[in-house]
Amino acid sequence: MRKIKMSIEGMHCASCASNIERSLKKGPGVHEASVSLMLKKGTIRAEENVSEDELKKAVVRAGYKVSKIE
Repeated sequence: MRKIKMSIEGMHCASCASNIERSLKKGPGVHEASVSLMLKKGTIRAEENVSEDELKKAVVRAGYKVSKIE
């Protein structure tokens, strides 16, 4: 299990953060996802085999942009 942090651009309300969380949680191997509107960051707990690209795509599908992954 690994923890991934990402900076997300384009959020302007709590519903935005909720939509991103839902999109991330749909990904296979993702156990937990939480997104903070105030910090403009997301934290994901996922299996080792989940790629950062898959997570980025989940955020883009929700209509937002990942500016940085830590």
